[in-house]
Amino acid sequence: MFIIHWPYFPTLPQIYTLPPAAPAAYPMYRGLAKLVGMEVIETGDTIWDEFETLQENWEAYDFFYFHVKATDTAGEDGDFNRKVQVLEEIDSLIPALLRLQPEVFVITGDHSSPSALSGHSWHPVPFALYSTTCISDEISEFTERALVRGSLGRFPAQDAMLLSMGHAQKLAKYGA
Repeated sequence: MFIIHWPYFPTLPQIYTLPPAAPAAYPMYRGLAKLVGMEVIETGDTIWDEFETLQENWEAYDFFYFHVKATDTAGEDGDFNRKVQVLEEIDSLIPALLRLQPEVFVITGDHSSPSALSGHSWHPVPFALYSTTCISDEISEFTERALVRGSLGRFPAQDAMLLSMGHAQKLAKYGA
């Protein structure tokens, strides 16, 4: 008989004192969400299903983790056209999401998976943050090359949540 001891991770509610949720269909992301203290919301198998679940639960949570596995899969398969198709599908959801008036809206990835390499890579991960507290820049496209020139430039991934919380005005005042 094996006894499994899960490693201790402080949860998102413990660290950021906000109720997080994940409308996740893919099993690995459901498990990840549970591990860090998110409520996993039952949803269907498509991007649209997950987005509808997010909309239906919008008022109940302060943070949503919305992961799209299809972009990663297309990159790993070396299928550039499919990756573009999935990104365009995600792009079509953004106007409806913005109508929900999020305090902060972030588009990013957990790693690069360029279709030219058919796998994960060392390349920078695009990160776009929208908020009424953002300083706008001149970037008008969501690509690895374009976003490196944006106002955020390149930064360590561990700063992503602090940037998001700061733009949501959820951090304690810093300085005098």
